Amino acid sequence: MTVSARTLDLVSAHAAEGRKARRISDVVVDALRGDGFFRHFTPASFGGQEGTPQDFFIDQIAIAERDMSTAWALGIVAVHNYQIALMAPKTQDEVFGTGPDAMISSSYNPVGAKVEQVDGGFMLSGRWGWSSGSLHCNWVLLGGMVAGEGHRTFLVPAGDYRIEDTWHTMGLQGTGSNDIVIDAPVFVPEHRTHKQMDGFNAVHHQTSPVYDLPWAQVFIRVVNTSAIGAVRHAVSLFRDRVGLSSTDMSKSATDPDVLERIARASNLAEECLTVMVSNFEAMEKAGWKPDLADRVRYRYQASLVADRCIEAMDLLMDVAGGRSVYSGNGFQDLWHDVRMARAHVANNPVGFARNYATILMGGENGDYFL
Repeated sequence: MTVSARTLDLVSAHAAEGRKARRISDVVVDALRGDGFFRHFTPASFGGQEGTPQDFFIDQIAIAERDMSTAWALGIVAVHNYQIALMAPKTQDEVFGTGPDAMISSSYNPVGAKVEQVDGGFMLSGRWGWSSGSLHCNWVLLGGMVAGEGHRTFLVPAGDYRIEDTWHTMGLQGTGSNDIVIDAPVFVPEHRTHKQMDGFNAVHHQTSPVYDLPWAQVFIRVVNTSAIGAVRHAVSLFRDRVGLSSTDMSKSATDPDVLERIARASNLAEECLTVMVSNFEAMEKAGWKPDLADRVRYRYQASLVADRCIEAMDLLMDVAGGRSVYSGNGFQDLWHDVRMARAHVANNPVGFARNYATILMGGENGDYFL
């Protein structure tokens, strides 16, 4: 594991501060940087680790066991270095030239984007929501539609956009997932863009085979895996607070209903972890080049994690005791955090189930972010 015990303790110590401030503590960011968390996917040629996805997500889960907001926001920031590694060498020089710990946020939804193709690149403006961890970053990856082509990602430096404070939510408050706004069009050179189909086809200039894995297979896990850690955190709260009072959770450690719920909740989270690790190990065995049918299946399985973890949290919430109804209760905060994850479009399994079933029935793939 990359993340140290000292850093994990700092995550716990600053979790409440981050929720109140609606951003991750700089102390935590600095500690994770010192552990090398942000360089996990950075190419070795720039001082990075060129690490495997499964190792990264095990770290993300460990962080989420202390604070889901930290795991969510900084996991997303860190995973972007994988996408940068797939972009033009000039882009990599610009981003990693000052060090391997690049800090990049994102918002891939193109709905609020305005894109005009010009000589040498594009003029970009608009508004994008849900840019987790953006207050800590000096770049952002923004989605937009190019006429006659489709979706592209545009890499924009901090000086070309502003962050609007919009993040007032029921959960995951510490992620600071504010809006990115570009009021007047800014120029984005061609080399700072990434075509969706290049991500789908794993086009890159790296020598390590880990970058042969299509970009979306990495990203789709970063927005749900932290929920596994949150469920583990919830189970630990039951363990630590048994018998504290008649109105607290798990007042009887021998109550068969409570014990059965704890077992089921824990197992739901561990099943999600097992599937995730198994999938990435299979991809590694395949030389990081899974076939299309497997990619569709992996995409669908990733989309189920949030629902599974909500089911686990609901099992526990029903027996969490009278104190859980009060605002600021640690268990209620976790319950809200996991439900917030389900709001991400990548965690709605309906369309991915349809595509998976279509493939099983011999039809054609309809998803190019997998």
